[in-house]
Amino acid sequence: MDWQKGRESDNVVEDDGSGRGGGFGGGGGGLGFGGFHIGIGGIILIVVVSLLFGKNPLDILSLLSGGGSMLDSSSQTAPPAQRAQATSNDPQTKFVKVVLGSTEDVWGQYFQASGQRYPQPKLVLYRGRTQTACGVGQEAMGPFYCPGDQQVYLDLGFFQEMDTRFHAQGDFARAYVIAHEIGHHVQNLIGVMDKVEQARRQGTPMDGASGLSVRQELQADCFAGVWANRSQAQLNWLQAGDIDSALNAASAVGDDTLQKQARGYAVPDSFTHGSSAQRQRWFKAGFASGDINSCNTFNTQSL
Repeated sequence: MDWQKGRESDNVVEDDGSGRGGGFGGGGGGLGFGGFHIGIGGIILIVVVSLLFGKNPLDILSLLSGGGSMLDSSSQTAPPAQRAQATSNDPQTKFVKVVLGSTEDVWGQYFQASGQRYPQPKLVLYRGRTQTACGVGQEAMGPFYCPGDQQVYLDLGFFQEMDTRFHAQGDFARAYVIAHEIGHHVQNLIGVMDKVEQARRQGTPMDGASGLSVRQELQADCFAGVWANRSQAQLNWLQAGDIDSALNAASAVGDDTLQKQARGYAVPDSFTHGSSAQRQRWFKAGFASGDINSCNTFNTQSL
């Protein structure tokens, strides 16, 4: 990937370690989660339930946020990679800025063609942990999007983990990760997240191989493919093997692959992001068409 062809975005924020790099803010009296709020009593209840079932309360809060992390939190058992320092002169930081700049150009053009404006999200580079409108973000969660503040959060240590734990090397594999999270931002803007939340409140299952969470994540993969198609048309920056590296990354973070690594077998009823084959399929669908209309994962029986 000849990523130096792209321009750098001005919307990358480097958290200085204070947890305040992105100018975050939750709702008064509770933590804001994508259009609804959890009060103190609700937080206590979540903590109690988490202890009873052996879950991390932060994972449950993250799931409730409606935001997307690249990973199924139930499979994150490996120790975090050594944290990378995020500095303006760091090549990885420059890379993130260029990829984000490309997503701004692609989605800005896409929204403009429909007579709409594309509100550009911030991308916060942090180290270890950071405060967000969706609660505390931690390195072990992987990259994620918070709809409460419309920001993407990324610890650069995850890129090292992609190399060592997931064996997903290559610049375009890393670009796919960023594009997937921006895909969640696009979902937020066009109302997909609101509709998912409404369906959840009405009792539609979130988890499971055909649940709303899987469909939402697979659509973000498809949107990442749309970006890949259109960024190539704009910059002609893809090289031999780049698409394969993105597909390899998509496979590496499939629910079935992660669960087999963690426990030796997969449990489809607990899927939240989709299988490796599904994640690859939907990225390829978006890349082949360059059109978000090919990404309606909510209106198909076969994912």
